[in-house]
Amino acid sequence: MTESDGQQDSEEEADRKWTEMLQEVRVAQTGAQILFGFLISVVFTPRFTQISPGERALYDVTVVLGAIATGTLIAPVAFHRFLAGHGMMPELVRAGAKMIILGLVLLGLTVGAALVLLLHVATGSSIAWLVAGAVMLWFVVCWLVLPLLALRRGRRASGSPAR
Repeated sequence: MTESDGQQDSEEEADRKWTEMLQEVRVAQTGAQILFGFLISVVFTPRFTQISPGERALYDVTVVLGAIATGTLIAPVAFHRFLAGHGMMPELVRAGAKMIILGLVLLGLTVGAALVLLLHVATGSSIAWLVAGAVMLWFVVCWLVLPLLALRRGRRASGSPAR
C-alpha cells in the first residue's frame, strides 16, 4: 500500500463519518431551530409585557443561548462549504464533531433555561429551578452517562483498551 492509498482510505473513512454526523446533527438542528423560533415569537405576545425584570433577563439569556446553539449546530455546514474539495475531510470531521458536541450542550442549556422560564411564569414558584435542574440531570444521564457506559461495556466486550 502506498502513502497515497493510505490517504485515500483516510479520506473515504472521513467521508463516511461525515455522512453519519450529518444524519445525527439534522435532528438536533431541527429541534434547535424550532425552539429558537418559538422563543423569538414569545416577545410578540401580549403576556410578555407582564413578566418581571428577572423573568425578562432569563428570557434574554434563553434567546441568546438558543441563537448560539442554533448557529453552532449549523456551523458544520459552513465548515464543509469552506473545506470540502481541499483534501481536509479528516480535519472537517474532527472540527464538526466538536461543534456538534458544543451545540448539544448549548441546546441542553437552552431547553433548561426555557423550562425554568416557562415553569416560573406559569406557576410563579421557584420550584421551577428544581424541576429544570432535574430535567437537566436527566439530559446528562441520557446524553452523556448512558453513552459512556455503553462505550465502556463495548470496549470490555471487545477487549479494546479504555481511553
